Amino acid sequence: MIMESDLLNFTLCSIIVIITTSVAILMSSRGTGRLPPSPVKLPIIGHLHLLGPIPHQAFYKLSNKYGPLIYLLLGSVPCVVASTAETAKEFLKTHELSFSGRPFLTAVDKLTYGSADFTFAQYGPYWRFMKKLCMSELLGGRTIDKLLPVRREEIKRFLKLILQRSDSEETVNVSAELTTLMNNIISRMMLSKRCSESENDAEEVKTLVQEVAELGGKFNLSDFIWFLRNIDLQGCKKRSEDVHVRYDAMIEKIIKEHEEVKSKQKESSEDGVKDLLHILLDAAEDDKAEIKLTRENIKAFILDLFVAGTDTSASTTEWALSELINHPDIFENAREEIDNVVGKNRLVEESDIQNLPYLQAIMKETLRLHPTGPLVVRKSSEDCRVGEYDIPKNTRLFVNVWAIGRDPKHWEDPLEFRPTRFTTGEKIDVRGQHFHLLPFGSGRRGCPGATLALQVVQTTLASIIQCFEFRMEDGKSATVDMTEGPGLTLPRANPLLCVPNARFNLLPLV
Repeated sequence: MIMESDLLNFTLCSIIVIITTSVAILMSSRGTGRLPPSPVKLPIIGHLHLLGPIPHQAFYKLSNKYGPLIYLLLGSVPCVVASTAETAKEFLKTHELSFSGRPFLTAVDKLTYGSADFTFAQYGPYWRFMKKLCMSELLGGRTIDKLLPVRREEIKRFLKLILQRSDSEETVNVSAELTTLMNNIISRMMLSKRCSESENDAEEVKTLVQEVAELGGKFNLSDFIWFLRNIDLQGCKKRSEDVHVRYDAMIEKIIKEHEEVKSKQKESSEDGVKDLLHILLDAAEDDKAEIKLTRENIKAFILDLFVAGTDTSASTTEWALSELINHPDIFENAREEIDNVVGKNRLVEESDIQNLPYLQAIMKETLRLHPTGPLVVRKSSEDCRVGEYDIPKNTRLFVNVWAIGRDPKHWEDPLEFRPTRFTTGEKIDVRGQHFHLLPFGSGRRGCPGATLALQVVQTTLASIIQCFEFRMEDGKSATVDMTEGPGLTLPRANPLLCVPNARFNLLPLV
């Protein structure tokens, strides 16, 4: 029986290999034009074996060997990887309309109610409507300004917590505390509700956000090998369905609570500061709107904001603080600037950031080396020619933002953390106008929350610099380990654990 089973398995595998190889030969004989340079591929899996747990690092190594634009066949999915500012500009500016689509990912599609969100929605009327709503209402300057007291209050809560740990000389898991802070800021701006009002709620939100980020950044073989499309080999589909059910139950309850509050406000003619969910519900009730928002659209957009606004902001702040601890001279220069501009009698505010150019340079340097979106992912909607190469329709594009930030052609000593590179010479923008710095993407599909993210992260970092000094846990190491971990938002491999020391006996928090 064992021999028969082995023979059957061998026969099935042989048939699969023959069929796949024949299809590959047939497809390649159709004449796709001149493709970019490419490594040798294997049957069925193509170049998947060349990717490690951290794809942007693997792409970087391949680009160093094969050039700034390479072609990969990931299973049965054709892909191109752009690893320099020049190639990125070709795709994201010159051929932007051809590369404004998003590839289909099983886990993401399930989590976002069939891509009913904004981030992964296909380019078209709905996406354009949501972009306009984001820029004018949801993430516009007026809304952000009105919700400033929320951000200020949550940063003060965070600093008080760190002060308590400082008084008792406790080790702080800075990674966890920053994640809680960002969760609370986004949750209050979005839902008028703190995640940490109860320990169970806080842990559930934190877990959901982490799982969504992990599932969204994981290479699922079922998405790349055609005959595995309906087989949940890695359990991604099952996990995403579980996360979806848990998230839906949580957010449905919150939306119903908001609808009750809205109804009472209409009856009493109350008019307070609207949170983002309130704005979305108003938009859904607007009969004159060019697009009718569904409940799924609202739920999916809230999930977008949680993932894009909490994990990324916490991670960026953590990377910046880690670099400052490893570079005490830069830490001291930043503190001196804050003391000179703000003084020692009040806490730094968002309005101070514009007068802190060295702090802004620290943030740009952090985003250059540790972009929270290390890969910009798009999909071509038509055949096009990029430089001397022909890129077929439905090709997946990876712009390696992480690699571009390390390109010695644009950056002197690219692996060195040196904020002064941004205080002299050309004024480099982080919102995608300069293609050698793309932490928020570029063009139409650039991140609409960049302004909010920069305000929150820079103010949080400035507050930490102003109020505390740090030493490593139990003096075990003089430096912070800067190893990256796998994930959609470039997390650290290990949490930042350190002991805070307050600069003042009484912090100016009240």
